[in-house]
Amino acid sequence: MSEAKIEIKIGEITFSGEGDSNWLSEQLDKIMDRAEDLISLAPSKTQQQPQVTDPTHQAADLSGHNEIASQTLPAWLRSKNAETVQNSKFLATAVWVEAKGQKRLQTKDVTAALSNANQKRLHNASECLNQNVKKGYCEKEGNQFYVTEEGKRSLGIN
Repeated sequence: MSEAKIEIKIGEITFSGEGDSNWLSEQLDKIMDRAEDLISLAPSKTQQQPQVTDPTHQAADLSGHNEIASQTLPAWLRSKNAETVQNSKFLATAVWVEAKGQKRLQTKDVTAALSNANQKRLHNASECLNQNVKKGYCEKEGNQFYVTEEGKRSLGIN
């Protein structure tokens, strides 16, 4: 008898087995026969639509704000008095990037926008994001985030 190992992931269901190769082969056949049923029971998370966990935190709709996108980033930061306070600078930059058409952001998008506009960098962009999340100004979704309506209002955007 030879020992064998197997691990299969179908959707969010994982099967791991170790033992006799004949037994594992039988178990694999059973799983493969039921694969479609398993997928429908627990589809992978990437197939599901993102869910907003807190209904008070809605994504900011910046589609009608061409005045934001038409400004340079330095001018936008000056107009929002967000040149020195790190959390405000992060939030205002995120709003500006979103106004340019990007709906979901990563911290690197904010830092790249600041760098490309020759602005002083943030000391810790991830911490700025975390502080804005605590205030309800941003909402995380996996490794991305978006600015909430509250975040938009905090900058005086209606």
